[in-house]
Amino acid sequence: MPELPEVETIRNTLKQFVMNKTIEQVEVYWPKIIKRPDDVEQFKSEISGQTILDIERKGKFLLFQLNDYVLVSHLRMEGKYSVTPKEEPVKKHTHVIFKLTNGEELRYNDVRKFGTMHLFYKGEEMEHKPLCLLGPDPFDSEFTDDYFIKKLKKTQRVIKSALLDQTVVAGLGNIYVDETLFRSGIHPLRQANKLTHKEIKGIRKQAIATMEQAVLQGGTTIRSYVNGQGEMGMFQQELYVYGQEEKNCKMCGSPIAKMKVGGRGTHVCTNCQPLKR
Repeated sequence: MPELPEVETIRNTLKQFVMNKTIEQVEVYWPKIIKRPDDVEQFKSEISGQTILDIERKGKFLLFQLNDYVLVSHLRMEGKYSVTPKEEPVKKHTHVIFKLTNGEELRYNDVRKFGTMHLFYKGEEMEHKPLCLLGPDPFDSEFTDDYFIKKLKKTQRVIKSALLDQTVVAGLGNIYVDETLFRSGIHPLRQANKLTHKEIKGIRKQAIATMEQAVLQGGTTIRSYVNGQGEMGMFQQELYVYGQEEKNCKMCGSPIAKMKVGGRGTHVCTNCQPLKR
């Protein structure tokens, strides 16, 4: 699943191609992707004639800012956007096409069909699901040491599960949680409310630094992720633990282990990240 750095990269790429372009009409080939409004014909009617004024991001969600509406898009596992001339053949698994007045098309492709789109009147998008459930992402001013300490001290979950909770911090997923915990020297099975204030501050610091570095690298290419131009991210070259099982730790030389935490594949160096009880 694209995480914060990948979605941020897609956002920045798409802005180069669709800013100030007007949507002439919309074709929807898989209606279940449209979650709001319930009527797909209403969705198509309301979005037609709207101009894309900006693209923002909240956690893993893209927010297309239109004249009167905000289109909230979640890519889930396999969702991808591309901008192509209208003459280009439509690829298999293309489920939504935004036809632009300049003759180009913004196409949404999703092999697994898990992606979602919600259309809100401007100013209402943060009052309803899915965005109203999100905590701050690592780049938000609200993501302070005090906020993070209060949140983690209230939960008895292990720290890996707490960090994956989008209501605690938005945008972090399996890859970057593993990397953040390694850089913090914290074992993923440590109980969140038993971490010291110093350890929690260290996790916050490393989460921000890891996200910043990943954004600069264009995200991580794992399996099928590419950005809006079909280019791969390069942060996978910087990974310390994720996907490195049975390889030697870059810091201490011990083998990287893989385990299940909360049903998610989790990577850890047990030497650099000792499990303290």
